[in-house]
Amino acid sequence: MNPLKKLASQTAIYGLSSVVGRLLNYLLVPLYTRYFLPEEYGVVTELYAYVAFLVIILTYGIETAFFRFSQKEKNNRIVYSTSLISLLFSSLLFIILMFVFSENISSSIGYPNNQEYIKWFALIIGLDAISSISFAKLRALNKATRFALIRLVNIFVNIGLNLFFIIYCPYAIENNLQSLNFVNSVYSPSVGVGYIFIANLFASVITILMLLPEMINSVWVFEKKLWNKMMIYASPLLIAGLAGMTNETIDRILLKYLLPESSNISREIGLYGAFYKLSIIMILFIQTFRFAAEPFYFSQEREHNSRKIYADVMKYFIIVTSFIFLIVTTFYDFFINFLGSKYHDERGFLVVSILLFANFFLGIYYNLSIWYKLTEKTKYGAYIAIFGASITIILNFLLIPVFGFVGSALATLACYFSMVMISFYFSNKHFPIAYNYYRILMYFFLMIFIYLIIYYTNFSLILDVSFLVGYCILVYALEKPKMIENKTPKLF
Repeated sequence: MNPLKKLASQTAIYGLSSVVGRLLNYLLVPLYTRYFLPEEYGVVTELYAYVAFLVIILTYGIETAFFRFSQKEKNNRIVYSTSLISLLFSSLLFIILMFVFSENISSSIGYPNNQEYIKWFALIIGLDAISSISFAKLRALNKATRFALIRLVNIFVNIGLNLFFIIYCPYAIENNLQSLNFVNSVYSPSVGVGYIFIANLFASVITILMLLPEMINSVWVFEKKLWNKMMIYASPLLIAGLAGMTNETIDRILLKYLLPESSNISREIGLYGAFYKLSIIMILFIQTFRFAAEPFYFSQEREHNSRKIYADVMKYFIIVTSFIFLIVTTFYDFFINFLGSKYHDERGFLVVSILLFANFFLGIYYNLSIWYKLTEKTKYGAYIAIFGASITIILNFLLIPVFGFVGSALATLACYFSMVMISFYFSNKHFPIAYNYYRILMYFFLMIFIYLIIYYTNFSLILDVSFLVGYCILVYALEKPKMIENKTPKLF
């Protein structure tokens, strides 16, 4: 199979679990924004920001190390078992510590009466960290269908329990249904947004149970020498991951402390978290692309035309992400209706546009970052991510007091753009790839031109859509000869 076609097919299968599944999960956003006030949703936004950091710490870059050493070592079963045992030990230790110090932790983050949140999230994070290496094994073995199935089950369980606790249980109590006794035994209105976390916990438990065959069939050998080499490789990735997560989520934490006291802080955090969800389509594509691309890049390393393949991947990636950006901004009035009326803030369009643009650059950075993974110069990934995190933190401190959460969005954009520029410089120096700069820049500036027309004019939706269609026709006309020549799919 043509390498690009193989990557596209793998991305499509991973997309079944991430795009289709997450879009179903995305339907929870209208639920949350209609049943919970922005102040309540702000609690969810803040706590999941902490979770994002802890997941990075608990997986400590071992997934990428697993992909790398599975290619280098003769016995990749030992690579998997060493990784799995390492994660089992560290996750168990983490869960124990979180349970012991739950009271202190809950008080320090401003939720002294909700120690149960800490315990629930300790289990969620620990279980997700353990399952991550089994998911990586499925990706390495190209078992995308099983990967997708397990991820979809996780999502459906999460959605089902959210609907049960948030909609059905209050309805059963209000209407005195026959299931009332059962509902009263499992439901308490005082838990409120906590049921979002409970649903997540049950979904994580189901996931780990479904991955037991991968774990049980392991050889259960821990090779210390191999583990040391993997940790040397992964340590910079851990730092890069933490810095990267700082770029993605620190704003939702800093808003609590940097917004003017005169504002309704919890409400502002809730609004920003909801607007972030509207950029979900871009984030979903980038995520599913990464699932397929990371093992793909390593597998193509020894091919004689590998760098040409990497260049083509970048071009098609930019085509798709540009289209996603234009879709969301063109039909923003449709997407905003996914949020409850209390979340229809006039700042929404600008913030969503900035976040889409920021994630556009983040996707480009992920494509560029393959140079330091293939050359085993992972320390550069850490340096770049730390630089980006510094920009994020500094700009959040400068901009939030002045512009509120719009400042957070601008800081995110500045961070990812600067990371792309630095990574591009070092990539040309250490792992030069002949990208088609003319086509890439043409598609990029065309995307910007169409967006500015949408933003600054009052043209009808029909005319805006005509610009979008024109973009698609141009791309097709330019790329069709290339697709026929290489027999690559028409959409990537």
